[in-house]
Amino acid sequence: MRRGPVHHLFLDLDGTLVDPFEGITRSLAHALQALGRPIPSPNELKVHIGPPLSNAFKVLLGSSDEATLRAAIDAYRERYSQVGVLENRVYDMIPETLQALRDDGVVLHLVTSKPAIYACRVLEHTGIAAPFRTVHGPELDEIHLQKGSLVRRALDAAAIEPSTVVMAGDRRVDLDAARVNGVFSIGVTWGYGTREELRAADLIVDSPFELLARLRAL
Repeated sequence: MRRGPVHHLFLDLDGTLVDPFEGITRSLAHALQALGRPIPSPNELKVHIGPPLSNAFKVLLGSSDEATLRAAIDAYRERYSQVGVLENRVYDMIPETLQALRDDGVVLHLVTSKPAIYACRVLEHTGIAAPFRTVHGPELDEIHLQKGSLVRRALDAAAIEPSTVVMAGDRRVDLDAARVNGVFSIGVTWGYGTREELRAADLIVDSPFELLARLRAL
């Protein structure tokens, strides 16, 4: 898709920079319990890590009713905002890779389906906030905002030309968001996406250092 120097890197958060398994699955379980619904196992819940929260609850509750979805998200945030936001582990080699990219002159932007207020707390708590110039995520009331709109918002905010950008993420929603905005996509295998869904990427990498090497090659 693109073949020029990489000036900007858009990075997903959950499953790409940090492993949020405990925080998200436990907060999903908390919400389901609050609504009196059956609670799947953590391994069953982990498939919902990455896409917007409203998408997860549409599946888990079998409903698109607006009031029901908002009640579920409010219950999720009761736990997540206090505890879950702290239950994240930075993937190995991510801090070194982010610093190397910044040293190379690549401008780093976080583009996540997680509300920006929580994303900033995760970055600060895990110690990886410094390399990022901007953070893009929904406002708390934008529960249906999809990743493609977030990528477009990030591009427009700084008048960035899509041909100078690469988007890296672990789920199909990241790759589709890049594609609809004319952005080159890299799928990362250490997160929660399957190898099958990552086939939608322009390029697949198996480690943060491979991500660094491929970006330098581009």
